[in-house]
Amino acid sequence: MASSREMNGLYLFPKSDSTVLPDPSRFFSHELLSSPLPTNSFFQNFTLKNGDQAENFHPYLIKTSDSSLSISYPSLTHNPDVVYKAFTADITITGSDGPAQHSRKTHLISSFSDLAVTLDFPSSNLRFFLVRGSPFVTCSVSNNSSVTISTTHAVLSLSGNSSSTKYTAKLNNNQTWLIYSSSPINLVKNSNSAINSTSGFSGIIRFVVLPDSNQDSEPILDRFSVCYPVSGDADFTKPFSLEYKWEKRGFGDLLMLAHPLHLKLLSTSSTTTVLENLRYKSLDGDLVGVIGDSWLLQPDPVPVTWHSLKGVREEYRQEIISALVQNVNALDSSADVTSASYFYGKLIARAARLVLIAEEVSHLDVIPKIRNYLKSMIEPWLDGSFGPNGFLYDATWGGLITRLGSKDSGGDFGFGIYNDHHYHLGYFLYAIAVLVKIDNSWGQRYRPQAYALAVEFRFGLHASEMLRFYKLHSWAGGLTEFTDGRNQESTSEAVNGYYSAALLGLAYGDIELAAVASTVLSLEIHAAKMWWQVKEDDTLYPSDFTAENRVVGVLWSTKRDSGLWFAPKEWKECRLGIQLLPILPVSEILFSDVKFAKQLVDWTLPALAREGGVGEGWKGFLYALESMYDKDGAMEKVKGLKGHDDGNSLSNLLWWIHSRNSGDN
Repeated sequence: MASSREMNGLYLFPKSDSTVLPDPSRFFSHELLSSPLPTNSFFQNFTLKNGDQAENFHPYLIKTSDSSLSISYPSLTHNPDVVYKAFTADITITGSDGPAQHSRKTHLISSFSDLAVTLDFPSSNLRFFLVRGSPFVTCSVSNNSSVTISTTHAVLSLSGNSSSTKYTAKLNNNQTWLIYSSSPINLVKNSNSAINSTSGFSGIIRFVVLPDSNQDSEPILDRFSVCYPVSGDADFTKPFSLEYKWEKRGFGDLLMLAHPLHLKLLSTSSTTTVLENLRYKSLDGDLVGVIGDSWLLQPDPVPVTWHSLKGVREEYRQEIISALVQNVNALDSSADVTSASYFYGKLIARAARLVLIAEEVSHLDVIPKIRNYLKSMIEPWLDGSFGPNGFLYDATWGGLITRLGSKDSGGDFGFGIYNDHHYHLGYFLYAIAVLVKIDNSWGQRYRPQAYALAVEFRFGLHASEMLRFYKLHSWAGGLTEFTDGRNQESTSEAVNGYYSAALLGLAYGDIELAAVASTVLSLEIHAAKMWWQVKEDDTLYPSDFTAENRVVGVLWSTKRDSGLWFAPKEWKECRLGIQLLPILPVSEILFSDVKFAKQLVDWTLPALAREGGVGEGWKGFLYALESMYDKDGAMEKVKGLKGHDDGNSLSNLLWWIHSRNSGDN
């Protein structure tokens, strides 16, 4: 593994004086500010602007105000275009005035981990241990404070047990909430919408909704009400394994909730017990109870290979070589090129693909020219000599941004505020990995810079991670506040990022990097197949949404949208393409289901007749999937294309078609 010096952009790239990055000191405790801070975190809305937008903690949406925290167990709203859960303050917890020395009126993040964040409210003597997937929201009350529990609904009834350590509150929205305390607390219904403690309290209070007001769940929740998690770590213990470990307090066993992908990947050797009859509704599918303070998740291994899995048969090679020679001859490093990091990355990754295609069809004569092209195009970004743009080190959040992005929050598609890092850098890493493969001396010279890019989207190495460990896929939203939380559009470009990092590990002989990146890659593919790819017989989403969509456009923390950032929902060819590009050997795994590929193509094809025309580049991705089941028909269409996506080429399309079908016909 690379040294800490190699992994830190501070030593390799100029320091940024960004004018667009948010100041984290308002919400993070002082001791946390000396370390790299998480971007695209599951609690990011708590750190931006007023810190008062909701975040999804599964099963609840959590929202903060100056001195209180609100919990929502939202219902699902949907139509053929969108599925979402809107925040409603079902329960709001407010404490009493804190000690006079606490002038802070906002919440304070005092600690965070892969699966949890601790929020302090110094002005009201409250601390919340917010843990992803906990059916309980846990609050620690200090200084013998009074507590107010309010709701936007009406409280129909409040009843307590004989020891005053459990209360049942029935609301007029058909919700029933259970309130547990670590010691007796006297709660009374103070009004139609408020419950108050009649005296001071210090200790733990836990809040949980009865799922669907199902009384059968209550004994289960009673049993696990005493043990609570305060933090959670996600560790890559071995290749193609991810282990969750929670720190717990109290007594007994820990109860958490698993989403459908957790349940699919949960190892049979894991020391857990699944409670099939405890279920909470979620946008991501039912959340099911799991007993155990550690889980072992084991995704299917993904082969990380430079070349196609099947290879190209001899009779198809000459056709690919003819296109390859034309594509290589057109490479010109002296030509005017884009200064935008995303499009520049696609340009060099496209050229790097030509190297590997040349290897696969045994036409190595073109490789020296491609190598020289890649060196002349990549080096200016790594040594800081690319005048129009370049990478900078941001000491505020502890990661890399671009010069264009540091002055304009929209520059480089928001790269300067940590948007789309795994997309842009994935293309750079792919090109670098290929160049290292064919020029080892060059690779050793630029190894520190290559690793600085690789750790920018974390493989257990850097706090500016993209992978969200509870959802098991990436987010792309950057340091931007969104009502619907984090978002991601192109899962295939996320796949490209982790695949490229794994290839970099292979190129350098770095087994640890290759193994961890491969594991993250596998998780991203599993998540894409579950939540982005919408099969005709899926039951995960409402039937009206499933009937109209074969792929999700933008997937948000609390919403599924059929539209794209750059195109309306009717542009189905863009929705298909943005979930496939770039076409790589790993695309065979991402789109391994031929039946679904045909469903997706059939759904998309009518869009090609749209008035105003459709871009040739987008058609190429459609035909690539069509070739999986109709090689001859797709080949005829590919040969008729008048252009290609800026990250694609005729060589790449021919390679894809002939390698996917090399064992057929």
